[in-house]
Formats: sequence, structure tokens, C-alpha cells
Amino acid sequence: MSNRFIDLHCHSTASDGSLPPREVVRLGKAQGISAMSLTDHDTIAGIGEAAETAAELGIDFIPGIEISAEFPLPGTLHILGYGIDPNSSVLRAMTDALVAGRDNRNPKIVEKLESMGVAISMEEVEQEARGDQKTTEAVSPPSVIGRPHIAAILVRKGYVTSVKQAFDKYLAPGGLAYFDKERLSPALALQCIKDSGGIPVLAHPVQLRTENDAQLQNVLKNLVDLGLGGIEVLHSDHTPDQTEKYRALARRYNLVPTGGSDFHGRSKEKISLGYVNGQRVPRELFEQLKEKLNHK
Repeated sequence: MSNRFIDLHCHSTASDGSLPPREVVRLGKAQGISAMSLTDHDTIAGIGEAAETAAELGIDFIPGIEISAEFPLPGTLHILGYGIDPNSSVLRAMTDALVAGRDNRNPKIVEKLESMGVAISMEEVEQEARGDQKTTEAVSPPSVIGRPHIAAILVRKGYVTSVKQAFDKYLAPGGLAYFDKERLSPALALQCIKDSGGIPVLAHPVQLRTENDAQLQNVLKNLVDLGLGGIEVLHSDHTPDQTEKYRALARRYNLVPTGGSDFHGRSKEKISLGYVNGQRVPRELFEQLKEKLNHK
């Protein structure tokens, strides 16, 4: 295959991205991507559509997911699951529970915002999550509704000037309208991914916000003991030095290295599908992941 670039971390309207799954894949084709994975937050609702489009366009595709796990603030722990079986009953039960947790949190956030004089309703949030209905194709599958959709409304109505400001002021931990959501324990998150046929990979380790390298290695070793199979080395939040650090940790703990942009579309406009800080993600990371999936 002539195209040697990939993206193993991107999001669609099935969670908090701005493009439907099929359009994410089509954009990948336009960007010269030869392999990709859709990794929506806490849902596999977009996998079928994305896989079908990838097959039509000749793009190699790995089913994926990104799961939020419990971790001490201010850090966050996200686990990517690659090669999962979308028909797994274990996976479907887990995603149903996680989506229900988000659904329970959203009205609390909206109610709190309304109490502070912010003109917003759950109907508006649901419309935002459905995306741009003016396109010729219906937006499907149904979205997971989350804080980025609320942030987009706050920006559009002028309460804040950016999505980042919306999170900093209202929606992030410590924000005026923040409510936490249900998260799985790290052990359960990893086990669910493995039980559904996938390989669990630590997403964007920089977002753990560990205080030093010793603490990072301690967290990583504990995850490895629980069955972690990989670590995301290339990510839009990683500096070159951090990328090299994570590569070294991948070698030390025999973890498969992965990489992706963490593309969301409009909510993260500076991030381009298929690019990590202006650099392409090499095809070899896809090949290594496929090799690990074939021999797990």
C-alpha cells in the first residue's frame, strides 16, 4: 500500500466529535491515511458505520474505544481498547452503563448553569450532539452527549470565548457547574477490553499529570500487572521529549507503542486527522499493533 500514514485515535459524533463516523473515515482517506481506528469515548456505536466506509475506501480498520477510568485528580486515566469485538456482550453492558452515567450527569450540569443565569436547555444540548443536520446524509448513530457539546453552546451564545474557557470556568473539575461521572476502576476497564477480545492501551500518558518519572513508572507498572498491553507514544499533547520517554517505557515494559491525533473536529480545531503536531503517524505502529492482536 502506497500510503504509509495512519491515525489510531480519533472521535466522531458517536461521542464528542463533530463529524459522523463515515465522514471521519472519508477525511482520513483525503488525508492520505491507509489505516485507522475510531476510538469514541465509552461507546462503540460508530464502529459499524466507520468499518463499512473504511472497507469501501480501502482503508485498514481496527475497532476501538476510549474508556475513562478512576484516577486521582488533577490527572485523568483513559484506556484505549483496540481490536475489540463490537458484538461482545461484556463490552455492550459496559458501554451501556457508562453512557447512562453520562446521561445522568448532563441534566445536573445544565440545571446548575441555568441557576447561574446561563440560557441553556437539554434540548439544545441534544441538538448539538446530533451535529449539523443540514448535510445530505442523516447523522448516525445516536451520539453520546457530553461536556464538549455543552461547551460549544456556551461559546456560540457568548458566555465564553472558547471551549477551553468553557471547561476552565464551568465544566472541568473545580468549575462552577462541574459534576463528576461514573468511571470504571482501572482493573475493570482493562478486563472488559480483554474480555471483548481487545488489547488495552494507555492513552496520552501525559494527562496522568504524574509529579515525576518515578510516579509515572509506578502507575504504568501497576497497569501492566493488570494486563495493559500498550502505551500511546505519539499524541497531540506530547512534546518530542515526552514521546521519546514513552517509547523507552514501551520497550522497558514490552508494550506495543501506538499513536494518533485525538481528532475531534470543531471542538479541537488545531488538531488535524492523521497528524501529531505537524508530523505524520507512521504505518509501522499499525503493523505492530496488528501483530500483537494476532498473537495475543
